[in-house]
Amino acid sequence: MVRRLAVATAAGATLLLAGCSPTQVGKATPTPAPTVAPTSSPTPTEPAEPSRPTASGEPEYSNWPLGEIVLPLRPDGLGEISATPRPLRERRYPTEDVLTPPSDGLFASSIGPVTPEIRERMGETYAEGCPVDLADLSYVQVAFRGFDDAAHTGELVVASSEAEGIVSVFRSLFRADFPIEEMRLPTTADLDALPTGDGNNTAAFVCRPTTGQTSGFSAHAYGLALDLNPFMNPYLKDDVVIPERASSYLDRDDVRPGMVEPDDLVVREFARIGWSWGGDFTTLKDYQHFSALDR
Repeated sequence: MVRRLAVATAAGATLLLAGCSPTQVGKATPTPAPTVAPTSSPTPTEPAEPSRPTASGEPEYSNWPLGEIVLPLRPDGLGEISATPRPLRERRYPTEDVLTPPSDGLFASSIGPVTPEIRERMGETYAEGCPVDLADLSYVQVAFRGFDDAAHTGELVVASSEAEGIVSVFRSLFRADFPIEEMRLPTTADLDALPTGDGNNTAAFVCRPTTGQTSGFSAHAYGLALDLNPFMNPYLKDDVVIPERASSYLDRDDVRPGMVEPDDLVVREFARIGWSWGGDFTTLKDYQHFSALDR
């Protein structure tokens, strides 16, 4: 999750981004890539039940209106922690394509520089005073399997030194049909979005301090951390749950699609490239979080 709290860092940046997931404040409309597909806005209602399967055998999808129902703010700037709405207790949405999906339905990837166009789309998620140069970051595209069982193309900004390893992890997850709902670049729109507590964007780089701190950069600010399916794998410390509506997924014995489990393929694949899992933290649990810096 990201939140603008107007606290200056020593280096002059003006972003304090609270929470672990870099994109989990509401469901902001991303700055489009050249291949963006048109989307429609959901009606702001509160359905009590998930949608039913169609006669054609299409999957059953959740019908909670993502990003529409804003939570009251806590003094710390987060939304009030809320019970998980019934349609989100086993969350499943079709992926809205930001980039063109693989034409053959097979895994594909690319690694390239952060071009001026990509830098513009990143907006204020990269700011003066960030601890890493843009030249040391890479723009990565990887195929992923959605909850609609289709192949999609996701995008991440990560440290260049880790780009090939990250691609290899997502290749393994794709081959294992591990589902991911969304994977797009965080943007200024995410920083400015009001908290709805229902975001689920898989993302890596955001220049921000460590969760709950006003100084000391997060591993995300170096491109050395990634949050995977944050709603299914929430952050928990004391009375804070991020995303704020994801409390149902704190029951780790009730395993549902998209969750990360101890010593499962996801954890093993990140461990293979030297990244640790926040689900193993002792003073808090950060089930979505993988990092090369063990924090």
